[in-house]
Amino acid sequence: MVTEYARERLLQAAGFLPRHLKMTIGGLPEALQGEIEEIRLRAGRPMTVVVPDREIPTGSIVTVDDLELTIEIASQASAYAVLNQVKNGFVTIRGGHRLGICGTGVIKNGELFNLRQVSSLALRVARELPGAAVPLLPELQEAGGLQSTLILSPPGRGKTTLLRDLIRCISDGQGIQASRVGVADERGELAAMFGGLPQMKIGARTDIVDGCPKAATMLMLLRGMNPQVLAVDEITAPEDVEAMEIAAGCGVTLLATAHAGSLEDLCRRPIYRRLVAENIFRRIILIELSDGQRRYQVSRWGEDPCTGGSVRP
Repeated sequence: MVTEYARERLLQAAGFLPRHLKMTIGGLPEALQGEIEEIRLRAGRPMTVVVPDREIPTGSIVTVDDLELTIEIASQASAYAVLNQVKNGFVTIRGGHRLGICGTGVIKNGELFNLRQVSSLALRVARELPGAAVPLLPELQEAGGLQSTLILSPPGRGKTTLLRDLIRCISDGQGIQASRVGVADERGELAAMFGGLPQMKIGARTDIVDGCPKAATMLMLLRGMNPQVLAVDEITAPEDVEAMEIAAGCGVTLLATAHAGSLEDLCRRPIYRRLVAENIFRRIILIELSDGQRRYQVSRWGEDPCTGGSVRP
């Protein structure tokens, strides 16, 4: 069933597009609007929309001017500030939506410094799914306590959305004892802070640091805010793992996400191997896609599943 909320979020994201492209999105069938996860703009090609199992052309041809105007609207006429953030691959814009940017790189001191001649954009629609985490909570607890949990899936399956709702439930005490939650929101996607206020429902007992490297932020929250639960989206660097080891040693429960299609996939990636070996997480949530619908599989993992330890539903 198409929800009015899903359409509202899509149309809010489409509000960053030039008028003719925005009107194209608004004219799509309502059933399709409720499924759209991304809007793709590629210079010289038709605008497309991404749904869970395919990418659909809309017929509206995108120009370079359309790309530049989209960045100008999304950045509130501060395109230079936005382009200076693209070394992360994307920027988070008002409402929590995400704008991925491709073009010709400007290299400084051997690193990507900026982009010029933008060639394509990916506008990911940020949506909340209040209540999505509630059915999982009994499986994430043991002896009345929340267990450290790692959420796995390939890109685009909803890891961030599920993590956000877990944070909300824990912070508000919905289906679980309420706890203080510290959020290291480096990319600004979990809380979507704007003017000091979260644009997403993130819970009443949640403290957020956004726009800062995850590892430093986790340690900052540990020292200054005394969280009972620490949440971080997308473990990507060895220093993230080190910070999580420190937090686990302090008795803090951890929530995190990682790009992997299975536990076997996770074990093959060196950056995650240490996390697994240290036995930091006690629960795994694997997000799978079946007939266009997301399904959540919760497992308990043993001492070191990458070397034959147990993982069981």
